[in-house]
Amino acid sequence: MTPMFWLVILVLMVIVEAVTYGLTTIWFAGGALTAALACYLGANVWVQLALFFAVSLILLFVTRPLAVKYMKKDMPKTNVNSLIGRTAIVTEEIDNLAQKGKVKLYDVEWMAQTKEDGVIVPSGAVVEIKEVHGVHLTVA
Repeated sequence: MTPMFWLVILVLMVIVEAVTYGLTTIWFAGGALTAALACYLGANVWVQLALFFAVSLILLFVTRPLAVKYMKKDMPKTNVNSLIGRTAIVTEEIDNLAQKGKVKLYDVEWMAQTKEDGVIVPSGAVVEIKEVHGVHLTVA
């Protein structure tokens, strides 16, 4: 193989990444670059292939989670996830054991519960939304 083969692979991986934006193929571009350098330095085909797969997989499994976390940091929450962290007014006493409780948020009433059983939140209290499970809000 020639370094040009690996550079073509590198360019193809970058193009696929640019089109899909899935943060998957860019790591294989790094493996292709490493294999191209190894080829240029005279390594045999097996060393090139081993470096390509090893570097690609290491980059994929080690750096991808960090990159995904960093890229999603500034993304705004949408739909019901945007409710997390908001405050609501309790309109019906919240009691998990009695399976009752409602809160009002943006003129919409939601069924509500607390994380712990045995905690009773009186009507009129202000609560913070911690989680959303279907039509139930978990509050504190």
